Amino acid sequence: MSATQNAPARDRLRIAIQKSGRLAEPARSLLTACGLSWRQSRDKLFCYGESLPVDLLLVRDDDIPGLIADGVCDFGIVGRNELDEQAAARRQIGLPDSYQALRGLNFGQCRLMLAVPEEWDWQGVQQLAGKRIATSYPAILTDWLAVQGVDAQVVELSGSVEIAPRLGTADLICDLVSSGATLAANQLKPVETLLESEAVLAGPVRTPDDARAGLMAMLLRRLVGVVKQQDSKLLMFRAAAERVSELTRLLPDADPLEQLPDDGGHLRLQTMCHGALTWQRLEELERAGAQGLKVLSVERSLA
Repeated sequence: MSATQNAPARDRLRIAIQKSGRLAEPARSLLTACGLSWRQSRDKLFCYGESLPVDLLLVRDDDIPGLIADGVCDFGIVGRNELDEQAAARRQIGLPDSYQALRGLNFGQCRLMLAVPEEWDWQGVQQLAGKRIATSYPAILTDWLAVQGVDAQVVELSGSVEIAPRLGTADLICDLVSSGATLAANQLKPVETLLESEAVLAGPVRTPDDARAGLMAMLLRRLVGVVKQQDSKLLMFRAAAERVSELTRLLPDADPLEQLPDDGGHLRLQTMCHGALTWQRLEELERAGAQGLKVLSVERSLA
């Protein structure tokens, strides 16, 4: 059964996350910051929501898109790379889209890249013609090669992709890259980026029409607020009215300035700033006319 069909009505929300792996702990921390708490089952595969009717399923990351597609789970936290790979594979066999990325979550960043042996003189994608490319992401790679108009052989591997050229099973690879250290250790160098990936909140294409709809909207709103405030600070200061335009120009990564009740002289202003507020930046704002600068941490914010 797909999520586009009529799934049984439920009054509890289910979220699938990794049981273990690089996204597991950040995902649980993010949901905890949204006010969720759970009681874990003995097998440690299910967490029953206590603060809200929102339960967790702890699974393999490659199971998460399918659980959403089948209507077993309502949300999932998964890498965009895994979500896009399975979506591309479904499209290639004629299945409709049944899940989507709702928003990025600002952790788990990596890139899906082509990497070639260090001795290659890389000139461009035309060099891929007739080559064997090892990957764990055959659907994404196949689509990308088609767009590039390149005829190459896709060699699907489930792991240890980086050693394929040394074993002679492929000429180059297409794999996830974080720091690049694994590539360097295997005498490979990255040359082309196919996908910029991060952890995303995935959900169904269609919102259910039962009690879960309100829970989904509430949780999404909380998630947006938590993610947005992670690197945000509240900036407060005073300034003369004629300096506001210049100060606004110096805050391109901030929300519009809000005017507070004034003190009979300078304007009192505040804004949520989403970039780094270094000492140098505060001093630049001071030279432009800001006085009494204060930078405050934000614990919670409803978007």
